[in-house]
Amino acid sequence: MPRQLFVTTALPYANGHFHIGHIMEYIQADIWVRFQRMQGNQVHFVGADDAHGAPIMIAAEKVGKTPQQFVADIAAGRKPYLDGFHISFDHWSSTDSPENHELAQSIYLALKEQGLIDVRPIEQFFDPDKGMFLADRFIKGECPKCGAKDQYGDSCEVCGAVYAPTELKNPYSALSGATPVLKTSDHYFFKLSDPRCLNFLQDWTQDGKLQPAVSKKIKEWFTKDENGEGGLGDWDISRDAPYFGIEIPGAPGKYFYVWLDAPIGYLASLKSYFAAGGPQAKYGETRSFDEFLADPQVEQIHFIGKDITYFHTLFWPAMLKFSGRKLPNQVNVHGFMTVNNGEKMSKSRGTGLDPLKYLSLGMNPEWLRYYIAAKLNANVEDIDFNKDDFMARVNSDLVGKFVNIASRAAGFIAKRFEGKLTAAIGDEGKALLATLQAGRQTIVEQYEARELGKVLREIMLLADRVNEYVDANKPWELAKQEGMDARLQEVCTVCIEAFRLLSIYLKPVLPAVATHVEAFLKIEPMTFADADKLLGAHTIGVYQHLMQRVDVKMLDALFEPPPAPVVEAPKPGGEDMAPTITIDDFVKVDLRIAKIVNAEHVEGSTKLLRLTLDVGEGRHRNVFSGIKEAYKPEDLIGKLTVMVANLAPRKMKFGVSEGMVLAASHADEKAQPGVYILEPFPGAQPGMRIR
Repeated sequence: MPRQLFVTTALPYANGHFHIGHIMEYIQADIWVRFQRMQGNQVHFVGADDAHGAPIMIAAEKVGKTPQQFVADIAAGRKPYLDGFHISFDHWSSTDSPENHELAQSIYLALKEQGLIDVRPIEQFFDPDKGMFLADRFIKGECPKCGAKDQYGDSCEVCGAVYAPTELKNPYSALSGATPVLKTSDHYFFKLSDPRCLNFLQDWTQDGKLQPAVSKKIKEWFTKDENGEGGLGDWDISRDAPYFGIEIPGAPGKYFYVWLDAPIGYLASLKSYFAAGGPQAKYGETRSFDEFLADPQVEQIHFIGKDITYFHTLFWPAMLKFSGRKLPNQVNVHGFMTVNNGEKMSKSRGTGLDPLKYLSLGMNPEWLRYYIAAKLNANVEDIDFNKDDFMARVNSDLVGKFVNIASRAAGFIAKRFEGKLTAAIGDEGKALLATLQAGRQTIVEQYEARELGKVLREIMLLADRVNEYVDANKPWELAKQEGMDARLQEVCTVCIEAFRLLSIYLKPVLPAVATHVEAFLKIEPMTFADADKLLGAHTIGVYQHLMQRVDVKMLDALFEPPPAPVVEAPKPGGEDMAPTITIDDFVKVDLRIAKIVNAEHVEGSTKLLRLTLDVGEGRHRNVFSGIKEAYKPEDLIGKLTVMVANLAPRKMKFGVSEGMVLAASHADEKAQPGVYILEPFPGAQPGMRIR
């Protein structure tokens, strides 16, 4: 019977696009899934957006969207990444789906019925500037265990410690920078300290389902120090409104902490897939979602990064166990991706590997799939992207060793033998092909164990054997010799048969190349079972080149730092400077010192004051000025100011204005209100010209 596999990757948080860490994990899982499908197993490979939490709510507010619309817009940008790197999810959902709301509340109620939910008041950080309780990820401070600065309120990224946000030293709000204050609020807890949970988890985490390094790390989380501190504590699963999430049944204003409903999203996505008819159409599945997961033969497999091990190996299995649901069969943990000998990715320093930029440069996605696979193993180790190593592996392994086998033989088969392979293969060729076929067992075992680096090393060793055969038999020389047609056809047939076997083994890693190989060879989609037999007297198609070499210019462009942002010249006063004028233009404006002899309100106007000005002419001028909101008339009388004296008189509703008083204001009066008339230094006299 084929295996029945339910496979997931960690759900990406829906506050941003995929980064290279996501793509690395998806490629690892996708290769394993494709391998299982080639083995004839039934696989349901699902994903979803992790849609809830304060960060989503706050990010949505900043851009004027609802959280639902914000998440939908992020989700709409997923497809180019997944399609671009040939990642074969069967279904993609969201943790804000109806299925996840129903399942999260159902699991919670089951835990409550088991007596594993406790309600108690806690002191919680509150941001006095924002007027809200702060989620763990919006509190930062110094780790209480190792002292690392700028760590979040739930776990330390340096030492891996998990703690309550109130344990942070020198905490501050990541939203406003304010020092948070403690307020009391009723919170809901999952009682992981219950002996039932402790006993179950101590057994489950050490029974071989996890990698040895992961099981060893988990032992530390159970251990108390000499003061009796540490160990596994209860888990706070609630958050106070305002919060974007799933409401806790029977608890108005309380929501599930995002990490409770996020892993339930795995089940919800599968349930959504069943509701859409995917398993029914793909495998003829007749069982319901619940019946499928109740089958003990169904295997539940998770691929995750090492930074979320705690949630997936303690909280998640405990939630499943005590709500009466299937437990994970595997939680496969991988490390991070670095660049150029361990340096952290940084776009600003030109060390970031942007997946969409990679594709936009025309770089082959299967170069990256191959390179990542070549670095991955079953351990929890970081992998490093090195430009020189990347180019060498692709150009040497994929092009030089693998693709060239077909290119060196296919032309002779097409031109000399009308595309026909021969079944007449001698002992040397049979021995070579038997060696390749015998390699299947080891390759299958290594794929199953996620030892992808070992898989590719084994395949390339077999490719070396094939290339040694080519170099020893030199088909290009046989083609020049009289009477050697049969030998030429045999040698080229062995090359094509060997190329097909290598293509079978590489298909999980290189699905697009495999599709082209199937078309070129005129064969059905390849499975691992096909390695047991040869093509024999079979007619193939015309070979077209399968892969180009890496151009170093592409790699240079990939890691080229982004251009510095264009900084616009400041706009003094909120507006651009007026066009340049000449001195001749300036002297046309007659600016004079004026004394404000009188100032009074203008009846019927909300903006104007009537100013009586002495400009040293032996008479007074009447000027209307829109400064009523800024000045009281009595405060202006007797002051000096500046006016445009040669401005043509203007007839207004309230009388004739004989000039213009100069005043300063910001271009955006709503953002920066205020009007300021100009006032010369003492000593200036009415009538003096400003030059």
